[in-house]
Amino acid sequence: MTAAVSHPSRRPNQNPYRVTTTRVLRSEWHKLHSLRSSWITLVSASVLVLAIGLVMGATYTSDGGDSDVDTVVLVLYGSVLGTLCTVVLGILVTAGEYSTGLIRASLTAVPRRLPVLWAKAAVFTVTVFVAMLTTALLTFVAAQLLLHDTDQAASLSDPGVFGAVVGNSAGITLLSLIALGLGALIRSVPGAIGAFIGGVMILPEVLSMLPYDAVKSVVKYFPTQAAGALGSATPLPGEAPAGGALLALCLWAGATLCAAALLLRRRDA
Repeated sequence: MTAAVSHPSRRPNQNPYRVTTTRVLRSEWHKLHSLRSSWITLVSASVLVLAIGLVMGATYTSDGGDSDVDTVVLVLYGSVLGTLCTVVLGILVTAGEYSTGLIRASLTAVPRRLPVLWAKAAVFTVTVFVAMLTTALLTFVAAQLLLHDTDQAASLSDPGVFGAVVGNSAGITLLSLIALGLGALIRSVPGAIGAFIGGVMILPEVLSMLPYDAVKSVVKYFPTQAAGALGSATPLPGEAPAGGALLALCLWAGATLCAAALLLRRRDA
């Protein structure tokens, strides 16, 4: 006689192809890190920040009239160009899928749709923040080796310095997250880039020229102005406090993503 071998039946909730948060996150991570454009833009952002920081450190002199410039702002001046790179990456993460048609496969695999957007935002946020914080720390330390005998000499343990370095990275990340949301809203890479440049970068500068104190008080909480306030070790007159600037940036990014989520559920892919 042979003994019958019983095979345990698979429970309905153990479907190996079931969509889970972990699997959606893993999918978006693979998409992000497997694309050459992702690495090119991230590396370009890091190289620009580091290179400009070293140039600023190597060319700075104590008698040059820039002693009143914030040390962190001086060293991380390249963040302006680095932000442009990460902004483009954020737009490519969402609008790029619409231009290639890959979004149809993503939404077919995840019919509920919204987990795709949240996973993209989460993976992108962590990736950009880690990359930019690592770059900022490396740039600050390297530049300070060149500034050690000047009036801009500082260390990460000085009051406000480490917080400004972290704030600089957070500002870049949140600005890029706004760009990601615009990409999901507009579904066009050129259109989203134009909207970011015109609406996020240029519009506040135009509004700040209006001769109204109320407008100036509001403009300092706009994305680019709030990001600038986060990256300064010494609060500057007329800028928003660091806490208020961070809250404003989070609200801008959250509002953009929520608008994108609302339209994602209502529009066809």
